[in-house]
Amino acid sequence: MELTKVQTILSWALRIVVAVILLQTLFFKFTAAEESVYIFTNLGAEPWGRIGSGIVELIASVLLLTPRTIWLGALLSLGTISGAIMSHLTKLGIRLTAVGDHGELFALAIVVFVCSAIVLLLHRRQIPVIGKRLFGQAMQN
Repeated sequence: MELTKVQTILSWALRIVVAVILLQTLFFKFTAAEESVYIFTNLGAEPWGRIGSGIVELIASVLLLTPRTIWLGALLSLGTISGAIMSHLTKLGIRLTAVGDHGELFALAIVVFVCSAIVLLLHRRQIPVIGKRLFGQAMQN
């Protein structure tokens, strides 16, 4: 089933929002900006967690903007941002005042989560179609 025109526009808008947020954080992660180093040091994952999460976010952004892999990009961004949200809620705190963040990073993570969830919901019908192509007739039962 095809998306309606409104759903298509909504999907593009949400995917662009997610991709822009994820891609803009790459600069901070890949240049070892103070905020990123602080976060991943406190998580005990500096530098590999910072670099690895940046790579995953780059892949998720590309997948989100590629028509055949929208659902996979949404799923990957949901997984990645869920880790970020849990880190804020359990270890980092919502505000990182030591580096001048007053909750903006947490708010952006929530935006990415909500937008990715809606995109995945809109494109949920792509998942079994791709599964059938990958796994053949076993998916039909």
